[in-house]
Amino acid sequence: MNKQQKKVIENYIKAYNDFDINGMTKDLTENVVFENVSNGNVELRTEGIEEFTKQAELAKQYFTERKQTVEFWEFNNSKVTVGIDYKAVLAVDLPNGMKTGDILQLMGKSEFEFENGKIKSITDKS
Repeated sequence: MNKQQKKVIENYIKAYNDFDINGMTKDLTENVVFENVSNGNVELRTEGIEEFTKQAELAKQYFTERKQTVEFWEFNNSKVTVGIDYKAVLAVDLPNGMKTGDILQLMGKSEFEFENGKIKSITDKS
């Protein structure tokens, strides 16, 4: 199963980096749950592929470029954790004082949970 899970995640990350929403959603379950967790707090949560797609379309407007690079893989049955080096260039000013053109760079983890070969949940932690 690890090879299949890895391939699905690699396809998802490539689609994310390419701003390809259809590619990002093709291996998600209909009831996929997405959470973005920062400093232990859930900053964003979507439930279902429709909500995920809307959020993904909205989020891509914030960046002129973005890139997730996998630093490590951990496989545990239906759950896969990947270490992510994230770098993006802002397309808009943010309330935290970052400006258009600034580079956002973080290290984090993404946890993917699978069901019948598809991703049923994604939790991004930074």
